[in-house]
Amino acid sequence: MPRPVLVSMLAMGAASLLPAVSLADDIKAKMPETAFSGKLHPDILGISTESNAESTRAILDSLFKGRTDTKTDIQQQKFGNGGTSYVAALNFSLAAGSKQNGEALSTSFTSPASANRAYFVARNLTFAPDQQPSKADMIKEIMDKYGVPTIVGDQHLYYIYRKGSIMSVGGKYKEATALEAIDKPLDPRAAVKLNGDTVRGSCVAVVKRAQAKAKEPSAMLTEAKGANCDGVLSVQLVPGTSVDRVGIAQFTLLDVKQLVSAAAIDGAALAAGSNDGSTPKGSAPRL
Repeated sequence: MPRPVLVSMLAMGAASLLPAVSLADDIKAKMPETAFSGKLHPDILGISTESNAESTRAILDSLFKGRTDTKTDIQQQKFGNGGTSYVAALNFSLAAGSKQNGEALSTSFTSPASANRAYFVARNLTFAPDQQPSKADMIKEIMDKYGVPTIVGDQHLYYIYRKGSIMSVGGKYKEATALEAIDKPLDPRAAVKLNGDTVRGSCVAVVKRAQAKAKEPSAMLTEAKGANCDGVLSVQLVPGTSVDRVGIAQFTLLDVKQLVSAAAIDGAALAAGSNDGSTPKGSAPRL
């Protein structure tokens, strides 16, 4: 049985914040700036902020292959009024059952003008009661993959990226200390160090709100512009049937810098498109 496909024309991505104009289909993409460089390219199941909609779709199709109860939501929109149609978001989900783990993957993309890059990636795992991993094992896997987190607490491991590296606020976490800290409140002294002397927005708050505002690009862009970081990776571990087990694991990757950069690129492309010669520009003849 083919997987159900729901195609909805929702206003997603930075382009939805800009006025509609008519653009040609041969948009020349410009690569947006990104928070991640060198060896620091965090991914979620192979999907990073270097991924575009096409490569992400291939990864998701492979991951969910053979699962007939998968729900697929492909969100499309046009760049400009009557312009190029593109995939703005992909959402794949599999419901949890008594003997089956549930999974949901969501990705939001920039417009074709800014290379259709993924600026927001989220994965939510809901473990069946008899398949819940230990919290210690999950933390080990996370730190093996992503390295030492910036700050741990409030059920989260946060990786805050600024100027091409993972920020440190003095907490040299090892697996044992991260396990000890994860269910405690975030250390307020570390939070103050994280934000420094600026009055810009907390990156911890920004990524939390991004999870709820993934379908509100204007709200995400406003917060991204005020964020005191270039990118954030958040992993939340919600306790399961016992405190040492994980019932839900939520991974969120937000490229703050790319979202802001893409909005600027899209704005310039739309402005150029409005002056592409489609509007007559004749002057009055000499009389």
